[in-house]
Amino acid sequence: MATRFGILTGGGDCPGLNAAIRALVRRADQDNVTTFGFRNGWQGVLDLEAEQLTTASTRGLLHRGGTVLGTSRVDPYRERNGVRRIHEALEIHRLDGFVVIGGEGTLSAAARLHADEGIPVVGIPKTIDNDVANTELTIGFLTAVATATEAVDRLHSTAESHNRVMVLEVMGRHAGWIATFAGMAGGADAILIPEVPFDIEAVGRHLKHRAGVGRDFSIVVVAEGAEPVPDTMAMPVHPTDEFGRPVLGGIGHTIAREIERRTGFPARVTQLGHVQRGGSPVPMDRTIATRMGVAAAELAVADEWGKMTAYQSSLVIPVDLEEVAGQHKGVPESLFRVAEVFFG
Repeated sequence: MATRFGILTGGGDCPGLNAAIRALVRRADQDNVTTFGFRNGWQGVLDLEAEQLTTASTRGLLHRGGTVLGTSRVDPYRERNGVRRIHEALEIHRLDGFVVIGGEGTLSAAARLHADEGIPVVGIPKTIDNDVANTELTIGFLTAVATATEAVDRLHSTAESHNRVMVLEVMGRHAGWIATFAGMAGGADAILIPEVPFDIEAVGRHLKHRAGVGRDFSIVVVAEGAEPVPDTMAMPVHPTDEFGRPVLGGIGHTIAREIERRTGFPARVTQLGHVQRGGSPVPMDRTIATRMGVAAAELAVADEWGKMTAYQSSLVIPVDLEEVAGQHKGVPESLFRVAEVFFG
């Protein structure tokens, strides 16, 4: 039975992280297990920046967005002596292991640390992109959808007032979950996602058809990672970040210019950006985060390392971290076809 474990949040922030931290600490306290919070993801582990967490110190966190522990995208495998320094943190703080709350990148690193280096880890999936494999929902996703849906609702009124096409760009590098859910919930007239290459000519024809039957405004929701059918539309060249990934953002403006050119309709762009990450978590995110936090604490206390808490069929169950590492969960074609029924 574990008696001490560390907690860290890695990757981008999202609503619900604090609810998970609160649940982890509360459940551990019930078994007299000591928890330590590490600052700024794996960076805090490498730098030995930790503080003991208690039920008292984590009160009032349930409704708060962001993460009180701070976060970063530090990958211990890219840092000097990273693995050795993690082992040192375990020894110095006398920890039995770590509970890591993160997205696909953070969880993949955790899986590798457990499988290859013998570092005891339990994972909790969080990302507004909802692209972690083997879980139907991730912490933060539903709050981001609520924010994006509200934006679609608000754009309807201004689009109708000015007979415009309104293009809403939302997050989604590899997966179009936010765009699909918010587009469906808000009644968007077209949804463009990374999983389904779009034909801008077909989009233009669709918008002109709407105008022809008296619908003089339209809403187009586009995920930042959406791509056109090859050789159908010029795309901007994006700079890359320190990990070699394209720095996305701005496809909404490209889409709007193409729509104006091909249809003659005025088009305006709203780019939500980091607004989707902020704010208080919706009730379902608070509930999922709480359930996953409790489940993860129970796994850690029972020394059941190498697992991730997953939401499947309304249950929170453990799955092997190795089954999650390196996998992206995209929007299934069947769901996108449901959304397409309303593109008219």
